[in-house]
Amino acid sequence: MSTATLSPTETITVAKPGRARRTRLPGQKPFGPLRVTAFVVLLLMAIGWLLPFLWAVATAFKTETDAASGDPSWIGASGPTVEAFAAILSQGNVYIWAFNSLWTSAAVTAITLAISALAAYAFSRLDFTGRKWLFAVIIASIVVPPQVLIIPLFYQMLTFNMIDTYWGLILPQVVAPAMVFILKRFFDAIPIELEDAARVDGASRLRIFWSIVLPLSRPILASVAIFVFIGAWNNFLWPFLVINDTTLMTLPVGLQTVISAYGVQYAQVMAQAVLAALPLIIVFIIFQKQIVKGVATSGFGGQ
Repeated sequence: MSTATLSPTETITVAKPGRARRTRLPGQKPFGPLRVTAFVVLLLMAIGWLLPFLWAVATAFKTETDAASGDPSWIGASGPTVEAFAAILSQGNVYIWAFNSLWTSAAVTAITLAISALAAYAFSRLDFTGRKWLFAVIIASIVVPPQVLIIPLFYQMLTFNMIDTYWGLILPQVVAPAMVFILKRFFDAIPIELEDAARVDGASRLRIFWSIVLPLSRPILASVAIFVFIGAWNNFLWPFLVINDTTLMTLPVGLQTVISAYGVQYAQVMAQAVLAALPLIIVFIIFQKQIVKGVATSGFGGQ
């Protein structure tokens, strides 16, 4: 620092030019050896997860001869080609299957979100007989493998004449105990004083839920919706069992029938995987902020 004298009693302090010192934000830890090690480990794990997907994409752009040759190169000897994608798109009703997957996944997401939010709010705010026992049953049902329920659900759909119908495909997927638990934990963290103030103003319980609780729960609702949508889109076993009509098949099931009918062709198998995963990648890219925010600030993050 240097000073410039203006008068015997007045001075001005002048800062010397130089690089501005970077200050850490409150709560920000220094970038020490532990953080560097953690970053390297996470980077290696990310690469290990990403490599198989990149290999699938590279194989999908090879010819069947190059894909079956066993050559470990990323680009086949014949160069990149879209023959596998063209074959997949021309052999089946891919566009109809994609529409079925989109429609059924959206329906499952909407119904699951409505049921789970209402149930979670009831467990969080209402006091009724047997609430603790019923919530314990819901928590216990989380550990039940879905495969155990396949046969009872199939006979139930058969009894209701819902085999080979959209509702037979949608309804068994809308019960999600884990989402009820996650939403209840988030609702528990909402200050009860907000609801008390609205109740004093004459708001009903449904009005409070719709106008106060749901707007405050947008991050967790978005996260739950995205994860339910991804689960419904990737579901293969139940649509495979309950749907026999090719015009009602979802994309994973329909693409698998194409591969089975024409034999194992490696480039087409990888093209099938890329086509099935592409919509989910687009959904994640569009809603990644909501996913990260919901995981960081809501029940997924262990709040």
